[in-house]
Amino acid sequence: MEPVTLTTGRLRLRAVGPADTEAVYEAAQDPDIQRWTTIPSPYLREHARGFTHEMVPEGWAQGSMFTWGIFQAQDELAGMLSLSMRGPAAAELGFWAAKEHRGHGYVTEAALSACRWIFTDLGVDRVEWRAEVGNHGSRKVAERAGFTLEGTLRSAINNKGVRRDCWIASLLPSDLGLPSTAPYLPRSAQ
Repeated sequence: MEPVTLTTGRLRLRAVGPADTEAVYEAAQDPDIQRWTTIPSPYLREHARGFTHEMVPEGWAQGSMFTWGIFQAQDELAGMLSLSMRGPAAAELGFWAAKEHRGHGYVTEAALSACRWIFTDLGVDRVEWRAEVGNHGSRKVAERAGFTLEGTLRSAINNKGVRRDCWIASLLPSDLGLPSTAPYLPRSAQ
């Protein structure tokens, strides 16, 4: 699959490539990004190079992981967002925001755009979000994007060799007023 570019009122989401390696490296030096995500720590230039030269293009080519840089009007990297396929009709959302761009709603806006795309263009019926318990910034983004918190999974994330509990939430096409590819019968309707 060829990379898809998405636009919102304030942002452009596009696949990052070799020209973005330095911007990814610089943003990923933030201790909070290294603490709360599963990127390597310390994050070296070779990690950024592998990400922009190999991981992102291979994910798109294989249809396994769709990764976008979140860019503002001046093509400044505000964050990263990916949707990783988890079976034929499910995906998992992951993201981070560059320190200087937090608190402006960019990641929420990008997440909604990417989820609409995967629901309508790829027929996904469920997007999950997971974050280590205590990552309140990530949780706020998920909640503002309309995800429903479903609970806490014990020992469900391995972050740098340490098993950690995580929150899990989901977004369904119907949460955004979109149709699903298969009928959904919620427990309350059974």
